[in-house]
Amino acid sequence: MPAGKKRPVPVVIAYVGGFRGQVLDPQAIAVEKLTHINYAFVDIKNGRAWLTNEKTDTTNFRLLNTLKQRNPALKIMISIGGWAWSENFSDAVLTEEGRSLFAFTAVDIVRKHQLDGVDIDWEYPGVPGEEGNIYRPEDKQNYTLMFKALRASLDSLEAETGKQYQLTTAVGGGKYFVEHTEMDKAQQYLDYVNIMSYDYKTNPTGIAGHHTNLYGSTKSEEESSADRSVKLFLAAGVPPEKLVMGIAFYGRAWTMPDAKARGLNRQALKGARGGGFTRLKDSLMTQGYVRHWDRRAKAPYLFHPQQYIFVTYDDERSTRLKCRYVKKHRLGGVMFWEYASDPKGYLLGTIHQFFNQ
Repeated sequence: MPAGKKRPVPVVIAYVGGFRGQVLDPQAIAVEKLTHINYAFVDIKNGRAWLTNEKTDTTNFRLLNTLKQRNPALKIMISIGGWAWSENFSDAVLTEEGRSLFAFTAVDIVRKHQLDGVDIDWEYPGVPGEEGNIYRPEDKQNYTLMFKALRASLDSLEAETGKQYQLTTAVGGGKYFVEHTEMDKAQQYLDYVNIMSYDYKTNPTGIAGHHTNLYGSTKSEEESSADRSVKLFLAAGVPPEKLVMGIAFYGRAWTMPDAKARGLNRQALKGARGGGFTRLKDSLMTQGYVRHWDRRAKAPYLFHPQQYIFVTYDDERSTRLKCRYVKKHRLGGVMFWEYASDPKGYLLGTIHQFFNQ
């Protein structure tokens, strides 16, 4: 880096949920601590970007725009897709005409509501996500071509308004994602690549373990972790300054057969209720759950010694360590899912304090 040139401040991207059809309370968002709000989600219908809850979505866009009075540099993006609304991506971007239509309709939402760009959360190109999702081998190339079309459409809007617009994507953290995409080609159209470095463990009757760990908790080189995800995307050709590390503002939980190893990396009986971090901190930790720290994984977990319930999550300590990793490796920043899971702002406060100390 040239002498005298400061490193850019890491981005802090919040996914804010509007998919439930509720009207947001902008006063409840600590917008001074954010650089981006990704409004989740916009759906796809008949090949077009589509507001499922148009009445509340448009109200929310107006309300979110008022936050720029408190933070003029804030970027407000539409996030298209998500776990439940990714089934139509493959069809929508199958042809050049389809990609043009999808890009135009996505950017038209940005234009109409004076927003700042588009985020794509396709779960997942070339591989199944939610049951029933459409996917095909051609998704690998069409994923790249979709971003090319979106960038061209955003560039047209820039020429019209004189304003800059961003294009980002949320990506799965596993090898399957880089194997079924061309991230080295796709990244040239993207401002940021938001790694969903969480949900590493989700099977209710599988092995209970960390779902958002910074490092592996075992000696297996194949174990999922944020560090492994970052290295996969770096190796796939994404520059470090475009990579954004995900932080989970919620926990996942399992009921275990016994207290062996306090549930960590053991076979679970069934899923249990986890919940947002505010609930975990203010409620569970006073109800017989004991907090433990995995030094290898740099991750916390809770275990109830009588009920045999294991809970995996991010807390203030693991969040600080993720932020430290981002700064050390000169990554783009952090993002989190989702804002409403920690309404008291424990983790966002930790992020803000670390990046501004």
